[in-house]
Amino acid sequence: MKELRLLCLTSLLMCVTSQKAAGLRVSLGRSQFFTGESVTLSCEDRDISTGWILKRRTTRSVSQCGHDFGDFVDPNCTMSYLVSWDTGAYWCESKDGVTSGHINLTISGPGSKVLLQSPVHPVTEGQDVVLSCHTNNAGSNTTASFYRDHNHLMTTPTGHMTLRNVSRSDEGFYKCTFSSHGESPPNWISITGRHKTPTNKTAPFVTAKAPPTCLSQSVVKWLCLLVAFCPYLISTVLVVSLYRARETGSSTPDSTEKEENRK
Repeated sequence: MKELRLLCLTSLLMCVTSQKAAGLRVSLGRSQFFTGESVTLSCEDRDISTGWILKRRTTRSVSQCGHDFGDFVDPNCTMSYLVSWDTGAYWCESKDGVTSGHINLTISGPGSKVLLQSPVHPVTEGQDVVLSCHTNNAGSNTTASFYRDHNHLMTTPTGHMTLRNVSRSDEGFYKCTFSSHGESPPNWISITGRHKTPTNKTAPFVTAKAPPTCLSQSVVKWLCLLVAFCPYLISTVLVVSLYRARETGSSTPDSTEKEENRK
């Protein structure tokens, strides 16, 4: 019985903690923005598209989209005019406290003219990564230099650079520069281990891993209630049975004596 109780409670905890976390998607597919740009962040789940809220942590506070910043229409949070204090960590959260992975958004100040476009989500080992250097000055020279952890990697005339077959050693802070416009803010690129199963490259989600199978919470709750109630039910039945047995045993001599008196 103890083993059954333990199994029941473990299953319930697994179901509660493995609720699917929302994936956080950025509409423009990048994490650096110029002041005045707009962006839409989406809390999306492969099975459930509603019930999530979007939060952020900045140097000012922890706040919620639709209350303290942006316009929230489930599952989308739109910030129509970005400013430097919108820089921070953003994530999706359910009413039960289940969260997605976070992404960092960087909004350059009014005087900044260069930004680096790089993957928003962690990159899997073995993939190719394209870095792009952008300026808000149209028609300018596109020759850009790229750096990792302040070490020069290469200079390209197109403003683009490709990291081939990335590994953990490629992880670090990246930035780019245009000689006539300055440099971008640094961007952290995270490299994760290879996945055994293919990933959806067109929809990179950061999601909580769940067990392969799990009973619905309502079923598990009823099962747990049943398992918890069974010992008390069995105990009650045993007590009643013992009481009746004693009552029957005590009444037997009286009936025998009556029979003898009749004779």
